[in-house]
Amino acid sequence: MAKKIISVFGSSVGREEIREIASSIKAQWMGIGPKVRAFERQFAERLHLKDFAMLDSGSNSLHMAVRLLDLPPGSEVILPSFTWISCAHAVVLSGHVPVFCDVDLNTYNVTAATIEPHMTKNTGAIMIVHYAGKPVRIDPILQLGLPVIEDAAHAVDSKIGDRYCGSMGTLGMYSFDAIKNLASPDGGGITANDSSLVERARVLRYCGIGKSGFEASVTKYRWWEYNIAEFFPRFLPNDIAASIALAQLGKLDRLQQYRKQLWERYQDEFLKIDWLVRPADPEADEQHSYFTYCVRILGGHRDRFAHYLYDNGIYSTLRYHPLHMNPIYRSTAKLPITEQLNEEALSLPLHPRLSDRDVNKIIRTVKKFKI
Repeated sequence: MAKKIISVFGSSVGREEIREIASSIKAQWMGIGPKVRAFERQFAERLHLKDFAMLDSGSNSLHMAVRLLDLPPGSEVILPSFTWISCAHAVVLSGHVPVFCDVDLNTYNVTAATIEPHMTKNTGAIMIVHYAGKPVRIDPILQLGLPVIEDAAHAVDSKIGDRYCGSMGTLGMYSFDAIKNLASPDGGGITANDSSLVERARVLRYCGIGKSGFEASVTKYRWWEYNIAEFFPRFLPNDIAASIALAQLGKLDRLQQYRKQLWERYQDEFLKIDWLVRPADPEADEQHSYFTYCVRILGGHRDRFAHYLYDNGIYSTLRYHPLHMNPIYRSTAKLPITEQLNEEALSLPLHPRLSDRDVNKIIRTVKKFKI
């Protein structure tokens, strides 16, 4: 029998999600329908978004965001190397060139200073990532004068002042997969400061058609004769995922409060460990989403520490292996902070399914590690 291991990521689902799914099943509606529209409306209201279109995944939301910019073919898009592969894949699959930049050692976020050295006459856009839910200080980046895509996959509840992450750039995207703060089997979405871009996303997500025959039947005599506006893959969400997302949205405040409590307890318990660098807390004007608790292990002990945790029934991981170090991107970039994080960073368990017993074990085990 496999030993029980504490997971590093997780979600909390239960009766609320079952009720929402059951109502869709009883209505015989599993594809895109009323639950998708309800989630789009409620999510936009919560985050004060001008508009919001749900898609089938966060990865496809990134692809959609790049496409909506209509950049000249072969444009360069600057993005952090310390992020998930979908960010760079979205650029490549759109016919453009990812240009990797470094991050700040304290926040793990990009800054105007880490982006600006990589700007050229071919730069078409910038992609920022609110790492772990700590907001990127975006205003200096906007002042660089290029379109900015916000990857708010970790930052569904993050904001600076009264501006939510995802709503501050040219385009913003969200992820609702099974381990995110707002979790569903899969899902994502797009927002923009220009509502026409969100309307275009609604057209593109259904293979560039926009309306199904059923929707078109309200106004069109031959509703089965669809008009294809653009070439695009099928990125449609469905009412089953939206049902779960609606239930998660309803209890997001409670889930976030628990994440915050775990974060603050770790910060307090690990304060005096001299070989462990804790992640940066939010600034006074910031709200954090606490997606992952990423520490730095000093002195070359990170790998041994990860194996020690694993041997004691605690799973950890590095989020993320630097993209510029993967041969597929053919990057020649030298990014010292990102490469330092590749040797020191490690995500410890932080999610709403952790029990008090789990948390006590994590803290006790971390403190017992001998360098």
